[in-house]
Amino acid sequence: MNRSTASFSAALFALGIMFAGPMAKAAQEPTLSTEDFERAKTLYFQRCAGCHGVLRKGATGSSLEPEHTREKGQKRLERIIQLGTEGGMNNFDDIFSSEEISLLATYIQMEPPIPPEMPLAMMRERTKVYVEPKDYPAKPLHGRNWKNFFVVIERDAGQVAIVDGDTHEIVTHIDTGYAVHVIKATEHHNVDHVDNPGRFWYTQGRDGKINKIDLWQTPDSMLVAETQIAYDARDVAVSGDGKYIVGGGYWPPHFVIVDAESMLPVKVISTRGISVDGEYVNESRVAAVYTTPNETAFLIAVKELGQMWQVDYKDLDNLKISQIDSAKFLHDGFFDPTGRYFQIAANASDKMVVVDTRDWNLEAMIDVDSKPHPGPGANWNDPNCGPVAGTTHLGIGTVTVWGNDPQGHPDNAWKICYEVETDGAGLFIRTHPTSDYVWADQTKHPEPEIQQSVQVIEKATGEIVKTIRVTDEPGKVAVHMEFNQDGSEVWVSVWNRKESKKATGEIVVYDAKTLEEKVRIKGLTTPTGKFNVYNRTNHVT
Repeated sequence: MNRSTASFSAALFALGIMFAGPMAKAAQEPTLSTEDFERAKTLYFQRCAGCHGVLRKGATGSSLEPEHTREKGQKRLERIIQLGTEGGMNNFDDIFSSEEISLLATYIQMEPPIPPEMPLAMMRERTKVYVEPKDYPAKPLHGRNWKNFFVVIERDAGQVAIVDGDTHEIVTHIDTGYAVHVIKATEHHNVDHVDNPGRFWYTQGRDGKINKIDLWQTPDSMLVAETQIAYDARDVAVSGDGKYIVGGGYWPPHFVIVDAESMLPVKVISTRGISVDGEYVNESRVAAVYTTPNETAFLIAVKELGQMWQVDYKDLDNLKISQIDSAKFLHDGFFDPTGRYFQIAANASDKMVVVDTRDWNLEAMIDVDSKPHPGPGANWNDPNCGPVAGTTHLGIGTVTVWGNDPQGHPDNAWKICYEVETDGAGLFIRTHPTSDYVWADQTKHPEPEIQQSVQVIEKATGEIVKTIRVTDEPGKVAVHMEFNQDGSEVWVSVWNRKESKKATGEIVVYDAKTLEEKVRIKGLTTPTGKFNVYNRTNHVT
């Protein structure tokens, strides 16, 4: 059993240890054997909890509490899981077996188990150091151009791959937490200086594990330390001075500040509280965390509260936390090119929320289409509207583009410039300052031909100029785009919809000018997010 498998197993055990067993149910209620209950709980955690919540109260997805699910009944619930919904839920008939669908339909009609908390002492006990900081090399121990490395999530393998952007070779595979969701690095900031930005990268797995990766090490020694800050988590960020990292928990609902050198957690802050609707929320999850380029502060998006928190990290003993009410349910976002304005999706409210991180106020809320999901986002210049940004949507095949330059183009700021109708709903949008195009995936569409294709939008016209079929292999989809260091290539992931430990995924590399395929990088397991060192550390969107 590798480290990620053991950690995931421990997380699932922790998530289920504090509840009465499934047999302790009234006779008239749905029941499962202990074995089937544990199996269904694992499936729910892996595929459902992100949208519906650990306590099943709903967020991006609807509430799955028994009072709602029992009204639908077993057969209808199985049908919904099998075929998905028009509101943006995937079909799962090619992910789950019919038996697993039946188990899940029964499980969500039962009372949800209440997970335990995770105290600071437990986090510290789970911190491991593999290379002492005093032994870090003073220069790279390999002859590669590490600034053009791609750090690639291999979701189902519980690994991260390091791929050389110059040679297209896989440098190494690193064991990490289960289903890494986000990887971030030390970055260039306007208020702090850090030596060699992009050298250290930090993963955040679904099991709450944070791994520290040193790209200067030899390939077999790049994992230098790890810790665990939650049982279920999504995002991580690094302070501008490189001294601290912050991990955001789904469960427990909190964020944790960690010493970036030792990887010891030092501060835990709960995000439970009163939502924008005036209701107390116990499961108010941290959807996303970022470091503000122009301020010595972390940004914390508290999903169910509909609030953005700004956390000044200059004095950890006396944290200064400021809150802004916006809209539910906050998910993922990105900065404008100046680093002042943060643009984040409140996907269940069909809005893009804009926060001014300098004056710390709610700048705007832009009404967009169903369930916006920009991922790392995209900024570019439009010939009519000036500087703009865009998002794909989970619920509809549309790319929405809005102005985001209130100083230079105030008449267009935070107003929709135009929309592009795509073939299907998607997860990610990406571009590069040197590129004439914006790329959007269509992963959320149920039809294979569409979810296996990406669409290329011309910046000058706002029109789709090419639809690229990335793969035609059954059960595989095209997801997530990333440019290389100089913007000459676009990398697109191909991965199985059905979870697999086999390295049957690949990355397809395209010429960013001609849009023609150049090479396929094979030997990867469900490659998802890909993060180019130079672009991410220099805020290139």
